[in-house]
Amino acid sequence: MAGGGDDIRSLKKRKRDAVGKPKTLAKGGDDGKKRKRPSDANGAQHGGGGGEVKVKKQLVTAKEKRLAAKEMAESRKKKRKRNYSLEKELTVLWEKMRCHSVNSAERSKLVSEALRKMDGKYLEIACSHVTARVLQTCVKWCSQSERDAIFDALQPELLTLSLKKYAVFLVKKLIKLATKKQFEWFISSLHGRVAKLLRHTVGASVVDFAYQLATPPQKRRLLLELYSTELQLFTDLTGQKTHSLLETISSLGLQKSSVLQYMTTVIYPILEKGIVEYPIVHMAVLEYFTIADKTSASEVIRQFIPLLTQGSSVIDGDKPSVAPELQKKLKAKKKRLTEPLLVRIMNTREGLKIGVSCLKHGSAKDRKKIIKSLKGHIMKLALSDYGCILLMLILSIVDDTKLVTKIVIQELAKHLKQLIVDKNGRRPLLQLLHPNCSRYLPPADLACLNYRVPSLISKDEASENAAEVSPENKVDVATDKEQDGSEGMQSVSDSKKDPFQRRHELLMKSELAEVLIQTCIENVGELLRTNFGKDVLHEVAVAGKDNVLEGITDRIHSLHNAIASDAARPKTEDTENAFDNYHSSRLIRRLVLESPAFAAILWKKALEGKCKTWADGHSSKVITAFLESPDSKVRDLAKSELQPLIDRGILKIPDHKAVEK
Repeated sequence: MAGGGDDIRSLKKRKRDAVGKPKTLAKGGDDGKKRKRPSDANGAQHGGGGGEVKVKKQLVTAKEKRLAAKEMAESRKKKRKRNYSLEKELTVLWEKMRCHSVNSAERSKLVSEALRKMDGKYLEIACSHVTARVLQTCVKWCSQSERDAIFDALQPELLTLSLKKYAVFLVKKLIKLATKKQFEWFISSLHGRVAKLLRHTVGASVVDFAYQLATPPQKRRLLLELYSTELQLFTDLTGQKTHSLLETISSLGLQKSSVLQYMTTVIYPILEKGIVEYPIVHMAVLEYFTIADKTSASEVIRQFIPLLTQGSSVIDGDKPSVAPELQKKLKAKKKRLTEPLLVRIMNTREGLKIGVSCLKHGSAKDRKKIIKSLKGHIMKLALSDYGCILLMLILSIVDDTKLVTKIVIQELAKHLKQLIVDKNGRRPLLQLLHPNCSRYLPPADLACLNYRVPSLISKDEASENAAEVSPENKVDVATDKEQDGSEGMQSVSDSKKDPFQRRHELLMKSELAEVLIQTCIENVGELLRTNFGKDVLHEVAVAGKDNVLEGITDRIHSLHNAIASDAARPKTEDTENAFDNYHSSRLIRRLVLESPAFAAILWKKALEGKCKTWADGHSSKVITAFLESPDSKVRDLAKSELQPLIDRGILKIPDHKAVEK
């Protein structure tokens, strides 16, 4: 049996050898090859092989793999970056110096140490996205002598650094903290390069930053470079005091056609690249409008509109309608921001005028796209100094009241109380109730609301606008009244719908008026005593201009009762009475003069038989208003009770009434 088993094992061995030999022969036999010995395999398992096998042994766990990858990355960075070790040292110092908890003495030591390490290498460090931040922090916290040394070292390369993605922030910091002499040198270094830098995505921000920090003469020097080549070549011609391009052309004897041609070559590339968010660009475009013909001005506006709505068209699901030649450049330049450019430029008066120009001179389709782009940003505009004027214009000229209601009115209705008491937020509401009233709009804001591109105004519109300017546009302070011709209104001929019909649809059909009156009733005590809230309360109580709230007279009477009830409260130490408060007493006086219905309710609820109590102080203005009212019934209500007080000298009639008597 034992022998049989040995025979079987030997037979299997021969079969294995027979199968293995052809494979070896097929590969060329054993010539030039060495079969691996078992000892070699065992040695590989125990780490006795070459370097490659040794690495595999180290990368057993995930932690070892991470450490090996980190070491490899460090070695590659050391080979690629010449100042890699310095960057690591500076980063450690930066983390310490930028902490809020570190005291000034310790921070000064850290800054001095960092500057000592960077000495002689400022240019290389300024271009790195890591160390540029360190140098920027050092410029912020270092001493003036150290800052001057940095400025002197980088002075020859400041314009080059202005084009770098990371160094631009350092340049802005140096400009902001520069001395007058250093800043003047930087403005001079921009001579002949302003137009070129404005066409650069990064460089434009530096030019605009310097423009905003510059004095009026320096701003003029920067702007003049965008007007004509003569003003660049002959610097002596730029000594004019005015910023107006038309006055510059007339005073220097320049050819209007050549200036227009040069500005076209400057402005169009900027528009094509979409670099239009800067005030210096807005100022240049507005000056261009003053000399441009109808075709040129229309083309600039046509290019502006799709740029102003960027960042919002994707949300609405439609693509911006831009010219075919701009499609490729816009796709490359687009910044996917959450809010459109139109919202972002509403921080300057020039940006507002650009928005007004696009709204007034754009087509109905363009206006629709602009309004859609503002969805979700209405409150931000309403509470800003210039954004509220843009909303006022939308409410004044856009014929599509359903779209305006959906985008603008519905969002305003959700925050009525906040808007009513805000200086800017109340203006869109007042525009619906009393359009273009000079009482609520300063002349500068009213001029922005009425701004138009000169070449796009027809002759008939120009003559109408000139005829509407009259010396009657003043508020009668003595009587605190407004006459019908005292608002300084400009008729808006940019739409086909009747202005009164538009206001009625936006107020009544949208149910904004109902919510507005209810908000006024619920907060009547607070609104009476606030400087801005009383204006909206007054316009609602008198049903707006031209009685636009005529359909809800019963609700207005409820508001009258609420005001009279608040005024009828007895005097207490905790709450100031409406008759004694500065703001509320003047509002109630205006209502007595303008609304006989309110005067009758107030007399019965708060004043009848109590006039002697209110015959002195702010409240005396309310009582005398009954005698000054243009309505005879109102005068008859109070005459019998007030005349004895006048005879006894307790109540004094205003001087202008005494003269008339």
